[in-house]
Amino acid sequence: MKVSLCFLVGATVSTTVNVDGFAPRTAFPSSRTRTTTTSTFSPSSTARFMILEKLFGAGGMNEAKIDYMALDYPGPEIGEAAREGKVLATSPRKDNLVVASFAGGCFWGVELAFQRVAGVEYTAVGYTQGEELEPTYGLVCSGATGHTEGLIVYYDPAVCKYESLLDTFFTFVDPTTVNGQGHDRGTQYRTGVYYHTLEQEEIAKARFAAKQETLDKTIASECLPAKPFWPAEPYHQQYLEKGGRFGSPQSAKKGNTDPIRCYG
Repeated sequence: MKVSLCFLVGATVSTTVNVDGFAPRTAFPSSRTRTTTTSTFSPSSTARFMILEKLFGAGGMNEAKIDYMALDYPGPEIGEAAREGKVLATSPRKDNLVVASFAGGCFWGVELAFQRVAGVEYTAVGYTQGEELEPTYGLVCSGATGHTEGLIVYYDPAVCKYESLLDTFFTFVDPTTVNGQGHDRGTQYRTGVYYHTLEQEEIAKARFAAKQETLDKTIASECLPAKPFWPAEPYHQQYLEKGGRFGSPQSAKKGNTDPIRCYG
């Protein structure tokens, strides 16, 4: 599906849509697990999403807010930090664990890749590098919020160096692809390394420079300061380990090298 949309809030809106096949990536929960509480949006993103809703029936304006306190650890403390506008450097509960975040296209596959890294104690997928508060899957998929699907990692630096996390990122991601990976395309699938500390910044920027020397194309992946990270809905967390679309769990065992089936 190829979509070109031009949004002008408070003015005329022009829309061009070209469709050559549509196979959306979905992982929606049962209606029994959804609540009627709705999210809060700024007027600009609301206007943009209403257009997408009319085109595709996305339903995001009535999408349930995410209950961060109901998520498995570390979801609650990540959600609380985001609500306070904070970027975590270490875990408030386990201060021996350092925090890092990445984006690698669809967050299901990249999470499993990092779950397999020795020294990575916890992972959570979510939405990062956008401006909207409390984004949901439907809104982020619309491309209206500025977020990208991301992954937050809690790692033990005594076991796993930040450099090892960058190794995993560059092994999993094609950094020259603009706004996407594989079949997933759009700004919500852009890739990046988002540093949480000055040390991470220095290491990441040096690694990007060294990687660029080995490539013919310009690196498109972002290397930027991390913004507040909003955890995704519970049904996205550890999605592939739990069975994915087809109920076929993939191993998250440390050191596992089995190919990752990105959609389950």
